[in-house]
Amino acid sequence: MQAALKGAGQIGFTIISLTVSLIAVLIPLLFMSEVVGRLFREFAITLAVSILISAVVSLTLTPMMAARLLRQTSHRKESRFLRATGRWFDATLAGYASALRRVLAHQGLTLAVAVGTLLLAVALYVVVPKGFLPQQDTGAIQAITEAPQSVSFESMARRQQALAEAILQDPAVDSLSSQIGVDGINQSLNAGRMTINLKPRSDRSSLATILQRLQQRALSVPEITLYLQPVQDLTIEDRVSRTQYQFTLDSSNPDDLTTWVPRLVDRMRALPQLSDVAADSQEQGLQAYVDIDRDTASRLGVTVAAIDSVLYDAYGQRLVSTIFTHSNQYRVVLEVLPEARRGLSALDQLYVPSSAGQQVPLSAIAHVVQRATPLVLNHLAQFPATTVSFNVASGASLGDAVAAVEGLERQMGLPPSIRTEFQGAALAFRAALGSEVLLILAAVVTMYIVLGVLYESYIHPITILSTLPSAGIGALLALLISGQDLGVIAIIGIILLIGIVKKNAILMIDFALEAQRHEKLPAPEAIYQACLLRFRPIMMTTLAALFGALPLMIGTGVGSELRHPLGITIVGGLIVSQALTLFTTPVIYLAFDRLAQRVQARGAHARPSAAGAAQPVSRGAGEA
Repeated sequence: MQAALKGAGQIGFTIISLTVSLIAVLIPLLFMSEVVGRLFREFAITLAVSILISAVVSLTLTPMMAARLLRQTSHRKESRFLRATGRWFDATLAGYASALRRVLAHQGLTLAVAVGTLLLAVALYVVVPKGFLPQQDTGAIQAITEAPQSVSFESMARRQQALAEAILQDPAVDSLSSQIGVDGINQSLNAGRMTINLKPRSDRSSLATILQRLQQRALSVPEITLYLQPVQDLTIEDRVSRTQYQFTLDSSNPDDLTTWVPRLVDRMRALPQLSDVAADSQEQGLQAYVDIDRDTASRLGVTVAAIDSVLYDAYGQRLVSTIFTHSNQYRVVLEVLPEARRGLSALDQLYVPSSAGQQVPLSAIAHVVQRATPLVLNHLAQFPATTVSFNVASGASLGDAVAAVEGLERQMGLPPSIRTEFQGAALAFRAALGSEVLLILAAVVTMYIVLGVLYESYIHPITILSTLPSAGIGALLALLISGQDLGVIAIIGIILLIGIVKKNAILMIDFALEAQRHEKLPAPEAIYQACLLRFRPIMMTTLAALFGALPLMIGTGVGSELRHPLGITIVGGLIVSQALTLFTTPVIYLAFDRLAQRVQARGAHARPSAAGAAQPVSRGAGEA
């Protein structure tokens, strides 16, 4: 009971400092806007509530359980494993004490290392590839197919079926569903969709290998193009495009889009950072224009309405009847035979009734002209628009691709009438990229203010925050080694890391300050004792957080790629920061302690001189 009360008294303020500073890290997340802000908000609220509850438990339930449940155990009753781990920890602590004494003897070099970690963290942030969301392997692939714009429905059906059969021959494909025809997603007959379901991950190769293999199989089917993108659990796209990322061009003058979009697409296909570049412009469709010779038609008694009615009967799918049965009903649609719909020559076989009841060949009163016509007219904000979609090439990041597209746009010099903008994930990435640094800086400033209030000091919060660059180095190095991008999920991991890592400094500095105030120990002895006595809780909490993050880093379940950056940043940051902050934090503490003593000494020398200067003035005023 006495040990529990004493321990709770020693660690109480530390728990409050840790809790308040952790919540301070999350405050800037609550004020983020756009899609990224929505992703962070639930995370921040959930974590803040959990931290508050854990603080209450740590200050109340944990001391009570320690007083009632823990028993003093002699060394004779300890198991062999406990004795071995105890000896290992004692040896580790002795090694740390020896290394710490050497570090404290060379404080200048250690301070140089601490400054170097800050510069290296900034350099790594510039170098690390930037992304948005990691690509997941969910076992499903969305496919968009595209045939020549003049294709007929029957021809599109044959090509789509042939492509589906080629895809089903792949050993990794389990099943697929296929759709063609105009609907809410497909805007023209020459476009189709497929949903490809893959076998379990244990029975197939990696997703990247499968995508490449399916693209090769699609080349065996002539006159149809296949675009693939994996189905994701988390996506913010608001439209279906051929490939993953979208770049739109809109203009009040459609002719400008017709002129510049093909040039832009050709130049984008030459960029090494992009792949599978495609545009949704459909301007090469074919139209049969029936040019009526009105004089001849009038002389033969044929009206325009009669011609229109015949064409609609032949090709318009006119509903002429409904057959009712006991369980269902069937609509009867009027149309010509399939062989009478192939080519412009089929129109020569149509006859139009005259007012005299005679059948007049359509070719006698009209001739047919074939023209190019747009199949689809896309609009964005009421302006004609074209969307150019692209994937990120292997070995490149989304940040590289976006920068390449922006550089190409400046290089080409598009006319002022054309307005460009990224859409979907690419647009959200640009917004997130601009706020990443501000978000981290806001979290650091908020923590500094809160810690300054708690410790009533301007200096000690800087000592605590000095642990953050080492965590950033570990997180960014881990991302580089693993080949991951710095995206939204990795930023969440870094925010968590900021809260976890600074507890090492808080544990040390709290004890050192108490030793200086109550035991009157000098600063070097106080921080040395703090490092040794708090070494066990520092190692316990760090290892607990590290092992808790390992499943996120090495998980192999369906869609686990979304969580990998979170685990990678936490594990990498904890390993590097633990190795550095155990030595840099006490040195920085002593450096700031010496700085504070110099400032106090200067203030002490300045006060008597100021008082002496004021005294004669006072007397002179009295005499006057």
